[in-house]
Amino acid sequence: MVEPLVLRIALGKHDHGRPLKDGSVKSPRLKLEFEEFDPLPKAFRTMVRGGDLDVSEMALTTHLVAVDLGKPITALPIPLWRRLHHDNLVCAAGSDLGDPAELQDKKVGVRAYTQTTGVWIRGILKSEYGVDLNRITWVTMEDAHVAEYRDPENAVRNTSGKGLRELLLSGELAAIMGERNVDPADVRPVIRDAEDAALKWSEKTGIFPVNHIVSVRKELLEQHPWLGGELMALFEEARVKSGAKGTAALPYGLGATRKPMQTLLDYAFDQRLSSRPYEVDELFWKI
Repeated sequence: MVEPLVLRIALGKHDHGRPLKDGSVKSPRLKLEFEEFDPLPKAFRTMVRGGDLDVSEMALTTHLVAVDLGKPITALPIPLWRRLHHDNLVCAAGSDLGDPAELQDKKVGVRAYTQTTGVWIRGILKSEYGVDLNRITWVTMEDAHVAEYRDPENAVRNTSGKGLRELLLSGELAAIMGERNVDPADVRPVIRDAEDAALKWSEKTGIFPVNHIVSVRKELLEQHPWLGGELMALFEEARVKSGAKGTAALPYGLGATRKPMQTLLDYAFDQRLSSRPYEVDELFWKI
């Protein structure tokens, strides 16, 4: 009897991934050994810095930066997390900010310059509201997950020891974005009627943002030609079995996700996350 291939894997706490974690969806060809990370982005950093993970949920922009800088990983088109982002850019409740263009010549905070939510928001600010991103100073709290990446000149590191929310409410930042869970206390969205604006933007563009996909060590897929298809089938079975609702219920694959992912890659190049433009297919393993 052939022993199953053991994979060390990290996934977030998604309902659509639970059947994989509890073993109700499994394969005789694979043994999935789950490692928990809290918060989840620690797994991204572990994966792209050569840690002991074989498969990991991954922020799409982190995956792009990793591939661009020659990391030996590829990905499967399994969009584990999607969301609209307009309401994630917030200012103090009493701020006199009106139009998003008023952020020009001010400081805006974000956890890391390469954070996927930040890339989406900056892209929307430029494409929909005419904001010159180069006229904003981006204040970051930490470096990129990919150690070799260097932020652009108009991104500066916060060294005060204060958090994003504290910097905002003290008036040191005009706005912040990329908080994992935005607490509405004492803040408001910079974009007026943000939720409605996001829905209208999504309907107009045909885009529902993708944030996280699944990265895999390329060597494993090269050594085991069946592995990519097996993982895709397992994730799809888990999604169906979980009874996922909303965007989590959408089928996996490049079909409906190609346009949003290409848009994000284009935003990322424009924002100097990659050294050249990328097409979606360059980042994913061909199954």
